[in-house]
Amino acid sequence: MKRTSRDIRTANRYGVLRHVVAASPVSRQELAAATGLSLATVANLVGELLGLGMLVEVGFEDSDGGRPRGLVAVNSSKGALIGVDVAETYIHAELFDLALTVRARADAEVRPEENDPAEVVARIAAAVSSVVQQAGVAADRVLGVGVSVPGQVDREGGASVFAPNWDWHDVPLLRLLAEHLPHPLHLDNPLRACTVAEQWFGAARGRDDAVVVNLGTGVGAGLALGGTLYRGVSNSAGEWGHTTLVLDGRPCHCGNQGCVEGYVGAPGIMRTLRELSPDSPLLHPDDQTATIEALGRGLAEGDPVAVKVVHTTARYLGAALADLVNLLNPEVIVLSGWVAATLGEPLLAEVREAVAVRALRRPLANTEIVLCPIPSNPVSLGAATFALEGSLASVGPKNRRTSPRGRGTPV
Repeated sequence: MKRTSRDIRTANRYGVLRHVVAASPVSRQELAAATGLSLATVANLVGELLGLGMLVEVGFEDSDGGRPRGLVAVNSSKGALIGVDVAETYIHAELFDLALTVRARADAEVRPEENDPAEVVARIAAAVSSVVQQAGVAADRVLGVGVSVPGQVDREGGASVFAPNWDWHDVPLLRLLAEHLPHPLHLDNPLRACTVAEQWFGAARGRDDAVVVNLGTGVGAGLALGGTLYRGVSNSAGEWGHTTLVLDGRPCHCGNQGCVEGYVGAPGIMRTLRELSPDSPLLHPDDQTATIEALGRGLAEGDPVAVKVVHTTARYLGAALADLVNLLNPEVIVLSGWVAATLGEPLLAEVREAVAVRALRRPLANTEIVLCPIPSNPVSLGAATFALEGSLASVGPKNRRTSPRGRGTPV
């Protein structure tokens, strides 16, 4: 789709605000250097953001003998943003101020079989209402709610196109949520959310080419190429978890066999544990979270079964990551998601060794493989930035705003 001048201006406005959030307070000259935009363009965009109340002037700094430079900062009290991480085993919501500082959190457990869309929608709505109430924020001060759901999504239409682990097909998620919530709503998936969070605050910050691997019940890879989030033609890029790792291998919820997800997602890791030690006390047959946590504790204690399971998982993951190294030649690969966080450094060390065996030497020499360094939930943080982006897009020459369903329709 061809971008209009309005799209470009919104993207530039968003880029300037992103850099102010990351480096506040900051001068216009520093913003021009960071964004690659001209000083005149930055000055105009900063003026717009000041007019919207999203930025404030906060004084001056010396400029090597020249005129003092004016500094701007985020007006954190201007409004609130909400990010919701919806996964197969939990719902996690966070309310942020405009500087993307967490002000309230809410959690709910979800079992994989509890996947009726109406029930999931009700739980999302309850979590959003909870953080708004906790923070004491008026509903009209919530600038938007970003919702991340697993699988393929229609970002513009607000629908979950295909969530294989829940067998969802074309669920009109934002329309259903709009029946419960009065806020502007924005939809995407955790691959994009994690990647944006890493670009803003994590290991991908300042890197042009990055891959953010999300390891949970499902598996995928968020891509930032040339410093820009890469979505693909239908917002479906990054479904690396459904590329073939083993010919005629384990069946996958997507309908294929031998997918990466079947070996390095939480259910796949549980299957490996069951195959290696069917009677292991580490195995909680109906509880992914408890099993992965038990493996993490087993690793710390040197349990031989846990060590073997993680070694086997790392070999599969390393082979799949080597493909990404050879194909994309990224500067950094970030292991994110709750499985990566739980298994931590022992998994990372094994993965690095496994990738080194299979990746080509030249691209590997320029690729760093790290764990997600963001201390909070990166998916809800990234989802909140989608709400921020939507809020900026809704402000045009005539100060239009989007409908509560977040479809971008002027009202």
